[in-house]
Amino acid sequence: MTRISLRGRILLFFVALAAGAVAALAVGLWFGYHREGSPDMLNAFMQSAIAAGFLILALITWVWFLFDTHLARPIDKVASAMRARAHADVGNDFQAEEARYLGDLADAASATAATLAQTRGALAEQVQRETTRLSSDKNKLEQLLADVPPAVLLCTGRHHLVFYNGVAQQMLAGSQRPVCLDRNIFDYLSEGPIRDAHHRLLESSDPDAVVEFICLSPCGRRRLAGRMRLASDNGGDQAAYVMTLRDVTTEVAAYARRDALLGDVFLQVRPIVSDLRHALVSHGPGTGADAPVSTQLQALDATLADLEARFESCRSAGWPMAPTDVRELAGQLRRDLEGQKLTLDAEVAEIAVRCNAFDIVSLLGHLVSRVSTATAAAHFHLTISEAQGAADLTLFWKGGAVSPESVDHWLDEPVFDGGVTCETILKTHGIVLVVGADDDAPSISTRLRPIERLRPVGADMSRHVVYDFDLLSRLHYEKLSDARLDSLTYVVFDTETTGLLPEQGDEIVQIAAVRIVNGKRVKNEVFDLLVNPGRPIPPSSSAIHGVTDAMVADAVSVQEAVRQFHRFAEGAVLVAHNAPFDMEFLTRREKEVGLRFMNPILDTVLVSAAAFGRAETHTLDALADRLGVHIDEKDRHTALGDAIATADVFIKLKDMLAGRGLVRFGEVLTELRGHQRLVRDLNDQARVS
Repeated sequence: MTRISLRGRILLFFVALAAGAVAALAVGLWFGYHREGSPDMLNAFMQSAIAAGFLILALITWVWFLFDTHLARPIDKVASAMRARAHADVGNDFQAEEARYLGDLADAASATAATLAQTRGALAEQVQRETTRLSSDKNKLEQLLADVPPAVLLCTGRHHLVFYNGVAQQMLAGSQRPVCLDRNIFDYLSEGPIRDAHHRLLESSDPDAVVEFICLSPCGRRRLAGRMRLASDNGGDQAAYVMTLRDVTTEVAAYARRDALLGDVFLQVRPIVSDLRHALVSHGPGTGADAPVSTQLQALDATLADLEARFESCRSAGWPMAPTDVRELAGQLRRDLEGQKLTLDAEVAEIAVRCNAFDIVSLLGHLVSRVSTATAAAHFHLTISEAQGAADLTLFWKGGAVSPESVDHWLDEPVFDGGVTCETILKTHGIVLVVGADDDAPSISTRLRPIERLRPVGADMSRHVVYDFDLLSRLHYEKLSDARLDSLTYVVFDTETTGLLPEQGDEIVQIAAVRIVNGKRVKNEVFDLLVNPGRPIPPSSSAIHGVTDAMVADAVSVQEAVRQFHRFAEGAVLVAHNAPFDMEFLTRREKEVGLRFMNPILDTVLVSAAAFGRAETHTLDALADRLGVHIDEKDRHTALGDAIATADVFIKLKDMLAGRGLVRFGEVLTELRGHQRLVRDLNDQARVS
C-alpha cells in the first residue's frame, strides 16, 4: 500500500466503501425476502435495491470526486511545492486558493517555507561576508591565469581536462573537437609524448620533479614545448598533473634555417679556402700568383657577404615576438620616462605591430635618456603612423640636434642586464634608425613591420578560465546505472526546424547545446550552429524561431551539423525537452554520416512528471515558471535560449529527485519509465549498459 500514491489510496478507500454499501444492501434484501417469502415482494425488493445501489454509487463517486479535487490533489500540490522550495531554491509564494479546503495546512506550509527561506538567506549572507575577500582574490587569479603567455592545463590521472585557461583554449582550438572540461587531452594533443612524460613522473621518486617534452597538435601543424609536473593537494588523484604548453613552431623552423645556413658556410667557404691554400702552395711568393689569389679572395668576400645577408634576414625569426598594440608601447614608454622626470606626448594610430615590446620600449627609453643628457631636453613627442604596410615611428624633442656618430655610439651600449645592446635589438627586428639633423625639429625615426589590424575582442575571447577541481575526486563508475546523477556529464540541447514532421522532409535550421559538468552548467562551453536545411524555410516557422533563408544561406549542411554535434556530445548524457522529437532529426541521418548516437537520453518532460506528478502541466514555459527559471522573451523559441532554459530546469528537477532519494541514474530511469504515457523513453539496453 505504501507504493500507491495518496490519491490512489483515497480512491481505493471509496471503492471499498461503495462495495461495502452494496454488499450491506444485498444482505438486507436477502434477509427481508427470506423473512416474508413472497415472490412479488422479491421483484419490489430487487427494483428498490437496484435504484438504491445506483444512488449509493453516485453519492460515493460524488463524495470521492470532492475529496480528490479539494483534498488529495491539493495535498499533492502542496507537497510538490514544498519539495521545490526545499530542494530547488524556488522563492515565490504558495497559491493558497487551490488549497482552501485544507484548513490551515497551506498557511502552515507557506510559513514553514518562508522560515526556511529566511534561514537560508541569513546563512547565505553570513557566508557571503566571509567569502567576499576570497571571491575578489579568485577573480584576480582568473584574470591572471587567462592571459599568461603559456597554455596552462590541469588533467586527472586518466588524462581528462579539469582546468584550462584562455590561451590553452586558443592553442587547442585547431582540433576537430571543441575544448571542453572532462574531455580526454588526447583529443587535442599527440598521445605518445604526454603518456611518456606522465609515466616518467609517476616513476620518479621526487614529488617536485618536472619533465619537459615536445608534442604535436592533432593536425600536425604546431609543435608545442611542454612542461609537466604532478599536481599537489589534488583531492585524492595522486596521478593528476599540471601541464604548460608553448608554441615553438616558429622557433624550431628558425633553428632549422640557421642549421642549414651553417651547413652552407662549411659547404661554400671550405672549397674556396682550400683553393687559396693550393694556389699559395703551388705558386709561392713572387711567382705571379697575385691574380688568382685576388680572384679567390674576392669570391670569398662575396660569399661571406651573401651568407651574412642571409643570416641577418633570418636572425629575428626565432626571437620571441608577438602582436603589440602601439598604444601600449607609447603608454609603457611614458610610464618609464616618468621615473626619470621626463614627459612624453604620444600621437599613435590604432594598429598593432609584431615586435618584442620590452626590447622596443627599452631601446626608445635608452635613446631618450641619452638625448636628454646631451641636449637637456625634458619633453618629448612620439608619433606612430601607418605607412605602406608598416608603422613609422618618430621621436621628436625641443632642443639641439644630435649627430649620427653620437647615436651610433649609443647603439653600442647595453640597454638592460644581459649585455643586449641597442644594435642587437635593431638587428633582431630588422630595422634601422634615421637621425634628423634639423635643429628646429630634431628627431630619431624608424619603421616597424609588419603591422596587424586591431580587431575587437569577441565574446568568446573574454577573460575567463574554465575549471572544476571537484573532478579530481569524482568517482568513476563501471556501470552507468550505478553512477550518481552529479557524477555524469550532460549535454542539454534543442533544435529549431522547418516544421514538425521529419518523416515528411522537415529539417533542422538551428541546433544549440550547453554542457552540465559536476551538477553545474559550464557557461563558456556552448554549441550554437545555424544549419542550411537544403529546402526553403516556411514563413510560419520563421515567425516562431526567427531563422530565415538568408540567415542559413552560407550555413553548414545538415550532415555537417550532425557530425559537429556528435563530437560535442561525445561521452555525455543527452538531455532535451520532448526528446523523441529532437532525436528524430538526428537519428534519421546516422547512416548517411556514418555515426550513431549511443548516448543515454533524459527527457525533462518525464523528469518533471517524476517530480510533480503526471497531472501537472509539463511544457517548458510551465516548468520554468514553476521552478523560477527566467527566459527572456527574445530568447524563447531560439535553440540556444531554449537549451539554456532546459538546462537550468533540469538542474532544479534533478535536485528535487535527489530530495526524494533518487540519486543514481538507474533509479531515475526506473522512475521515468513509469510515466511513458506522456513521452516515450528512448533508452535501450545498449545506451545504459
